[in-house]
Parts: sequence; structure tokens; C-alpha cells
Amino acid sequence: MDAVKTINYIISIVFILCYSYQFMYMLVPYIIKDRPRKPVKPHRYAVLISARNEEAVIAKLIESIRRQSYDLGLVTTFVVADNCTDATARVAAEAGAVVFERFDTSRVGKGYALRYLLRKIDELFPERPFDGYFVFDADNVLEENYIEEMNKTFSDGYEIVTSYRNSKNFGDNWISSGYALWFLRESQFLNHARMKLGTSCAVSGTGFLFSQKVLDECGGWNFFLLTEDIEFTVHNVVRGLKIGYCHEAVLYDEQPTRFRQSWNQRLRWARGYLQVFGKYGGDLLAGIAHGSFSCFDMTMNIMPAAVLTFVGVFANGAAAVLGLATGRDISVVGESLLSMLLNTYLTLIVIGGGATISEWKRIYAPTWKKIAFTLTFPFFMFTYIPISFAALFARRVTWKPIVHTRSASLQEIRAAAETLSCLLYTSPSPRD
Repeated sequence: MDAVKTINYIISIVFILCYSYQFMYMLVPYIIKDRPRKPVKPHRYAVLISARNEEAVIAKLIESIRRQSYDLGLVTTFVVADNCTDATARVAAEAGAVVFERFDTSRVGKGYALRYLLRKIDELFPERPFDGYFVFDADNVLEENYIEEMNKTFSDGYEIVTSYRNSKNFGDNWISSGYALWFLRESQFLNHARMKLGTSCAVSGTGFLFSQKVLDECGGWNFFLLTEDIEFTVHNVVRGLKIGYCHEAVLYDEQPTRFRQSWNQRLRWARGYLQVFGKYGGDLLAGIAHGSFSCFDMTMNIMPAAVLTFVGVFANGAAAVLGLATGRDISVVGESLLSMLLNTYLTLIVIGGGATISEWKRIYAPTWKKIAFTLTFPFFMFTYIPISFAALFARRVTWKPIVHTRSASLQEIRAAAETLSCLLYTSPSPRD
């Protein structure tokens, strides 16, 4: 049983060595000033939206694009209705987008849809008038200054820019809030810190911008792994490109609320991380060997945490089973496992609590939910343990669409939280 304690000790040391720098990141946004900005230039943009059966939400996204403070004469919105069986194409066209319909059940996923859309845009605009391309999911809603702020960072010379990711439905339950806190932490304590330190940031699914130059250098959109965003990020990081981040550009998206749906999505992510490391692991390690901190950072971003946690739980579980089979005292194993889980819980409370406190005013939910869901955040993260295990051994993991139903404008998102808070404070007591 001493071997188990040794394994847990080694895992703890490796975890600290791998991730202590990210805890230092939490201080960076508050102690390092923003870098001087370059003069802002007007750029012409294409907005890319891949949508599968999103008739319930896509109009609100297009509406938020049409409400931008940026010169709308420089923005054209394109939608690919990808294998849709509903009225997504019609709703998007009526909202003002240029719409293409795609039907291909053999090449399924956002990556293939984006490649199709970009090729259609090339056919429609052979003169290639766009300086950059925004990528959004159909359930997104943008703050009014989103494109204006992203354009500032793009004008600073960044060929790829990602943005601040907030959530429409933080307060729904422990699942939606778990996602939301993770993305808020990623925005404030990872990408914001990276930007201030001058290292590369990471694209996260939606709400990013890339230049025509990047598209040309990549030979078009050729990213089709289960996590095409991470593949796109790592592909460009290993070739030395520095991805920027715009903290002032805020978008909102809808998080899953059902565990089965969340399991399927995160299983895809976990398998996608393995795919990316399998494809680019050698390049990342070579970059680390040549002194690239960005390559080290991206490697830590896609691999070790889930693997280390899985190894720790597996080692303790195997030791417990072996002890029971041989009649040995397993109290040491239980104490060691409990200690590891408790330390992990407290660490995750620090991470989730830091994000909650830092982004308090940007979280649109009643106060009690902000506090309660910070306490449940570690349990959301613990569910990654079986998900990571499944990702290693599942025979087939495929892209599956997420059903979105939360149709809300930016004003409605803000008002809903304010209404809930007012009701809590003004409702009469039973004695009245």
C-alpha cells in the first residue's frame, strides 16, 4: 500500500510542475498593464455561421450582428444550413444572412461545414474582398461593440483573435454553470493572462477571427478532427503564429443542461484532445525542446490534467480491489484517495471561486446561484474522470449536434437575471 501513497505523491508533484504557472496566470490580469495599441484600421469581414437545425436561435445571433456599432457596410453574414431538417435556412435568410444549404451525411461536423461555406464564398466573391473571417455558433449572441473591439486587436497585427466567452444560461443548473465557469476562467485567467504576457492564446470553439492570410497559408479550412478549434490552434502555434485575445469583445452562448448531452459533448472533446496530440504531439514536443513556451502551454492545455487524474483514481481503485482480494488492510488506500479528492476539490474551488469573484458583474444570475454553483463546480469537473476513461477506450466517438432552445437577445439575457434578483428580494414572506 506504500506504493499507492508513492504514486499519489508523484502525481501531485507532476501536477504542480505542470500547472503551477496557471495559478500564477490568475494574478497577471491585475498586475500587468495592457500593451499600447496600434492605430485602428477599417477591415472588411465575413461572418461564418455553421448551423444544424438551429431555427430556434439563429435569428437572435444575426440580429445581434446587425446591431453592431461597427460599420455594417464592411460586414457580410454567411450561414451554412448543414444537413438541416427544419427551417434554419429560411429563418437565417429572412434575418438578413446569405445562406447556403449543405447535405452530406458522410462528412459530418463543423469542420466540413466551414470548408464548404468558405468554398462557396470564394465562388461568390472571386475577388476575395474579405480581410478576415469571424466564426460563430448559431446559439451565440454578441455585445454591441463586439466587432469594433475585435477589429482593434486585429489592427494590432494579430492574424487570429479569440474573444471573451460568457453564457446565456449560467443559472439553469450545476451543468450549465460548470461549463460557464470553465469558459470564464479560460477567458480571464488563461487567454487574458497570455495576451498580457505576450504568449499565444487559444481558440475555444466559437467567437474567433482569422485573416485571409492565415486561410491561404493553411491551404483553406482543413481542420476536421473532433475538436477542430484545438486543431486549428495547435496547427498555427507550432508554426510560430501568435494568437491574440480581445477581452472587451464579449459573446454569450447556451450551455447544455442535461447530463447525457454534456457527456456526449465532453466525450467528443476528450477524444478530440487525444486526436490533436496524436497528430501534433511530436511538433509540440519539438517546439518545447526549442524553447517555445506557447508549445508547452498548449500541451498542458490538451493533455496532462485528465490523464493524471485518471491514473491517480485508477491506481487507488486497483489497489483497493487488490487489497480486498488478498485480505489486506485498505484503510491507507481509502485515506490516500480521500486526501487526493479533497485536495482536488479545494483546488477546483479556488479556480471556480476565482472566476466567480473576478467576473461577478458579468455573470447574469442571482447571487445565491453564483455562490451555490461555485461550490458544485468541482463535481462538474470530477465527471471528466469517467469521460476521460471512456475517451481512451470508446470504439467510436462522433460529432453529435447540441439542441439549442434558448432564444434571447442581449437585452433579454441581462433583464432575466435582473428580474430574478428583484423577485428574490421583493417577494413577501409566508408571514405576510
